[in-house]
Amino acid sequence: MAPVFTRRIMGVETEFGVTAVRDGRPVLSPEEISRYLFRPVVAKHRSSNIFIANGARLYLDVGAHPEYATAECDSIDQLIAHDKAGERIFAKLARTAEEALANDGVPGEVYLFKNNVDSRGNSYGAHENYLVSRELVLKSLSRQLLPFLITRQLICGAGIIKNGRYLLSQRADQVWEGVSSATTRTRPIINTRDEPHGDSHRFRRMHVIVGDSNMSEPTLALKIGSTLLVLEMLEAGFDLPDFELDDPIEHIRDIAADPSGHTQLKLRRGGHVSAFEVQKATFEAATRWMEHREADNTEMEKVLDLWGRVLAAIDSQHFSGVDREIDWVIKRKLLTQVKNELGCQWSHPKLAHIDLAYHDIRPERGLFYLLERKGLVARWSSDEAIDAAARQAPQTTRAKLRGDFLQAVRQHGASYNVDWVNLKVNRPEPRTVELLDPFASEDERVDALISYVKAQQ
Repeated sequence: MAPVFTRRIMGVETEFGVTAVRDGRPVLSPEEISRYLFRPVVAKHRSSNIFIANGARLYLDVGAHPEYATAECDSIDQLIAHDKAGERIFAKLARTAEEALANDGVPGEVYLFKNNVDSRGNSYGAHENYLVSRELVLKSLSRQLLPFLITRQLICGAGIIKNGRYLLSQRADQVWEGVSSATTRTRPIINTRDEPHGDSHRFRRMHVIVGDSNMSEPTLALKIGSTLLVLEMLEAGFDLPDFELDDPIEHIRDIAADPSGHTQLKLRRGGHVSAFEVQKATFEAATRWMEHREADNTEMEKVLDLWGRVLAAIDSQHFSGVDREIDWVIKRKLLTQVKNELGCQWSHPKLAHIDLAYHDIRPERGLFYLLERKGLVARWSSDEAIDAAARQAPQTTRAKLRGDFLQAVRQHGASYNVDWVNLKVNRPEPRTVELLDPFASEDERVDALISYVKAQQ
């Protein structure tokens, strides 16, 4: 049996949609706006692909999508704070970009959207990374995970209006394969490209690219926490029901259109199971697993409580118990109220505008944050924790070492290179430290490297 990582390294990568508008019309292309957005980053670091003080990676991805990859986190609370810190960092860049546009005689409001589909149908991702044991066969693990992952949109989708209907998930319509080493051509649910960002003899990095971007903190907690519990159970060989599907992709879009969870999925060994039954059986197994789990269960008890309440809401179709916590429920409630006031269909353009405005990350303008200020959405983290995460790397993982190194080399003007694993000082004598253990937050070699940097001044 593979090791069970009840303490697990995880991270989230978020690609943002970007535009700049004046009087309701775009003023520049996304590529041009992105250059404005990253202008201060390039001016300071001579690159649009950097690691920042809190250990995260900030870069401009293919297709002019600004992207933020959190530092390595080892708890749900920590991950949520660092994910939200990314929004605040990019919101600050957006304000600076607006000033630069105005100075260049091209005034406009810069919008960054934490969603997954733009008005032209282009898709961009919200990827999850989970550290798993090298002893696990990833393709076999993936087959067991797929039923859970395609039905997970029931509990943590972001919701979207499309083709005159309200769907649970933005991402469900954008994936075309179950497991693949590709990320853009086929857009699989699980990417198997072997990039452990650590000791390849001990670790794998499981890269999940089917999930929606979440504005709601509790929704993100449920998405990550439920997946962590399933991974733990699979690693432990715990008694999970066998829901291996005949074709994992066949009904993913049907599930997105059916908030009752009644969509029937064809099992590989014959028979059918509903999407709701997959989630319910997995939740019940996770509840049993908690009796065997050798770790602090405080976070996971909160996850299980929310998971159970969402399933109860789906079963009864009464969502008042979770309409402050789950993105697709929060948004559908708001849109339904407006739809009823207007007496219109889902295709009404005002509803599409509200749908998009929900994902605007600017706290002074975004619709989600307006709901938050009115107490209409629940929190999981706090402003203080998010502000701290924007400044400082997680202190319990390898990210701390990266953060300490970056502070030293930038303070002393040293020439350096850094990535997820390597810390390198280029001059006067090149020195590199390779960090293969994502769990390690202390390392004498890094201390010596920082001392070397300071001694050159």
